[in-house]
Amino acid sequence: MLLVSDRHCRQGDLRLSSDMAEMRNAMKTVLLAVLIVIGLIVSSPACGQGFPASSVGVVVVEPHQVAITSELPGRVSATRVAEVRPRVNGIVEERVYEQGSVVQEGDVLFRLDRATYEIAVEAARASVARAEAVLADARQTESRYASLNARSVTSKADYDTAVTAKLQAEAGLAEARAQLRAAEVNLGYTEIRAPISGRTGRAQVTEGALVSAQGEVLTTIQQLDVVYADMQQPVSELLRLRRALDSGALKQVEPGAAQVALYLDDGSLYPHPGKLLFAEASVERSSGQVTLRAQFPNPNGTLLPGMYVRVSVEQAVQDAAITVPTQAVRRGASGAAQIFVVGAGQVVEPHNVVLGRETGNLVTVESGLAAGDMVIVDGFQKIGPGAPVSPVCWSDPVASEASIPAACAQRIDTQPATAAAGN
Repeated sequence: MLLVSDRHCRQGDLRLSSDMAEMRNAMKTVLLAVLIVIGLIVSSPACGQGFPASSVGVVVVEPHQVAITSELPGRVSATRVAEVRPRVNGIVEERVYEQGSVVQEGDVLFRLDRATYEIAVEAARASVARAEAVLADARQTESRYASLNARSVTSKADYDTAVTAKLQAEAGLAEARAQLRAAEVNLGYTEIRAPISGRTGRAQVTEGALVSAQGEVLTTIQQLDVVYADMQQPVSELLRLRRALDSGALKQVEPGAAQVALYLDDGSLYPHPGKLLFAEASVERSSGQVTLRAQFPNPNGTLLPGMYVRVSVEQAVQDAAITVPTQAVRRGASGAAQIFVVGAGQVVEPHNVVLGRETGNLVTVESGLAAGDMVIVDGFQKIGPGAPVSPVCWSDPVASEASIPAACAQRIDTQPATAAAGN
């Protein structure tokens, strides 16, 4: 009897375990079905109509003229640089200027020992006085021979000799005066003056140093009230720009109208605009780049020679261009650029686009958008293709004068209200 009872108990336990296993499997199946249904509901674009429309920031596309700019690296250089050198030999007696100060053209910078040059001037003056005396005697002699020759008292040869002597005396006087002028000029060169106006550098010599004519550099003067910015542009980029100009896709900027802006090494915008002077007619062999030069006013001395800068140069103009904020650009699974547009019924429509140049925080759209399209710029977290949205006009928060364009406000006012879910 005990064996029979144990067998019946084991069979009951087995049936109980089998029923529990079947129940667990059924619960798993039901749970999986529920999750699938929820996933389909969430992923279905049409199901979004059962939820309130998400608010998104939009801009209305309007074709307008866009300046094609290139931001190029460059270095600042002085408009005029003068290396101050002595023009005569001598010992430096005095440094007159303050190092690093601003001097005017003609200001005395150094003084050399004048003694030997003063003696040379005195000797030259004495030579002039002797030549004047010789000339006076030659003139008197020529006058006497002329009188005698008129009365046929002396020969013609003697008279010619007197005339020649007078001419030689005149030439000797001219030579003596020239030597005096040279001695005075050399004496003046003992005062070394500024050849241009500008800011001086450090002195390369001290008092007591012996310097030679056209020898060592005493100091350097740089004119910095106006400076140059020399930039480098790849020749490939320049060729693409010229092809676009030739094809008519871009328009040439009128001479003198190109806008040139400079950004300092810390990224800040230099407050004074400049102008583009010229582009070199040759390409550097080592880098394959073309040098462009711009000119900027420097009233406060902010720009210093050798300073690294970035220069934004306006090189062409594109008419009827379409631009959107760069944050409006999305990337699809393949990496292609997409832009979300508010379509009919105020639902999201993805548009594949071809992008062009970036200018600041705007990017040019070559194809994929049309005038009047309402582009979504902000609020991507809760939307997807086909989702209903409630558009509001967006303004750039980093713009100096953020305002809502009239075209966007008018377009929003004329938009029909989003249909409620299930209607």
